[in-house]
Amino acid sequence: MLPDPDTYPAPDALDEMIFAATVPADHYLRRVQAVLDFECFREELAACYSPDQGRPAKEPLLLLKLEFLQYHYNLSDRLVVEQARSNMAYRWFLGLSLRSPLPHPSLLTVFRDRLGVARHQRVFDALVAQGRQHGLVKDRLRLKDATHLIANIAVPSAVRLVAQTREQLLAALRPYAPEQVAHEEAEAARIHTATADLSGEERLLQRVTHLRALVAWVEAFVDRGHPSGLDEPAWWTLTAALQQAHKVLADREPGATDRLVSSHDADARHGDHHGPFVGYLLDVAMDADSEFITALNVLPASGNEVQDTSTLIRHEEQVHGNDVQGLSLDALGCRGAHLREWTDPHGLNLEVFVPPRAEPPAPAGFPAEQFTPSATEQTLTCPAGQTSQRRVRNRHDTGWVYRWARGVCAACPLQRQCVKDLGKDKGRHVTTNDYAAEYAAARAKAQTPAYRQVRREHRAIERKLSEVVRWQRARRARYRSQPRVLLQALLTGLVVNIRCLVRHRTAPPVRAALAPSG
Repeated sequence: MLPDPDTYPAPDALDEMIFAATVPADHYLRRVQAVLDFECFREELAACYSPDQGRPAKEPLLLLKLEFLQYHYNLSDRLVVEQARSNMAYRWFLGLSLRSPLPHPSLLTVFRDRLGVARHQRVFDALVAQGRQHGLVKDRLRLKDATHLIANIAVPSAVRLVAQTREQLLAALRPYAPEQVAHEEAEAARIHTATADLSGEERLLQRVTHLRALVAWVEAFVDRGHPSGLDEPAWWTLTAALQQAHKVLADREPGATDRLVSSHDADARHGDHHGPFVGYLLDVAMDADSEFITALNVLPASGNEVQDTSTLIRHEEQVHGNDVQGLSLDALGCRGAHLREWTDPHGLNLEVFVPPRAEPPAPAGFPAEQFTPSATEQTLTCPAGQTSQRRVRNRHDTGWVYRWARGVCAACPLQRQCVKDLGKDKGRHVTTNDYAAEYAAARAKAQTPAYRQVRREHRAIERKLSEVVRWQRARRARYRSQPRVLLQALLTGLVVNIRCLVRHRTAPPVRAALAPSG
């Protein structure tokens, strides 16, 4: 799709003369334009539009460049368009004449929704591919870490959350059963008045009881099927509101986990990252040589960032067809099941550098290494030759606990060497770990010079996350819902990677080189 010369005329000679006089030769946007091939994104963007149906689309590359300016300079949709009206550097970067109009700010919202997460992901991957083509991104080592994003919501109390859920469900039900909605709203008003002087627990209980009855009525209504003559989107809204109400009710049960925090952002969760917060985790994998972000993802705050490591590495390898060689994580990544998955020669086949867990203190008596398991690990034989078939999984489900009867241990000639104090009704017990080999390998690697070198390199991912949070203001989510927050993360990652590409491909500006240190 080519730009419409009538709508967006190219700069003429006078425009170029003004740009040359007002936009310095070493301006950052000139450096971006010199090293980044924006045209490679055109085919992906044009696929979002029909070439022969509907009104002509606004130039998609122009909108993508506006997104870049918006995220690089931390502007809103409205402000980036306002700046582009008078900022000569923006005009030059956008390829617009001084007499050219600009899109309405609302078109940026339409454009983001039209591209969605999938196409923004492909644009991000295409930029990483450019880094690979320039020989910057290597396969030697990936550094992986995560930081937190605070959700764009006001966290309600439990009473208010139940009330919000009820209100959303009634609003979705209104097109189908207005009389029932009016009845339920009157009941809600009565409960609000009657419980005004009660404790928080009583107020919550009565609202939960009302919501439970409402959900039962809506469930029966939905089971009868979609009424004819009404639009499908409203029906989808009703079923989504019903599903969310079920979740809120389930969260009120004792022992419930992964609780919904807000009805306005159903994906945000409670988490703890250097302190409690509500929101998401931004998970990042970075090339240690070029400091390019090669893959990123957004998880709920309660998500498993260690498990997501495999997702990041697999995504990169599937998109680019490369083979990542090494992986460095913080101590949270030292989990046996994941270490086995990452180092599997038939799987990701990575060399993993991770701070090992401290070796457990040696028990009194014979250590577990001196006990011999059978080939099937159904039995364990002690140094005295006594075999135990009594075993149960440990509480973390990472190994077996074998036990010997007290009578067997009491009659054993090695009892004094094995068990210092024999219990009244139990003999010796020994715990084995399914991932003992993986933990031993991690402890052995931690003693090597290569490990120490990688741990020094690992600091770069902390600096990168600090750059993302501090300079791109990514600590707080701009949008609501996990897909939209992921879209924000992809655009932020795009800006950070472009900055990295510029740094590698162009000489630093003279002004920066002459600036005083500190």
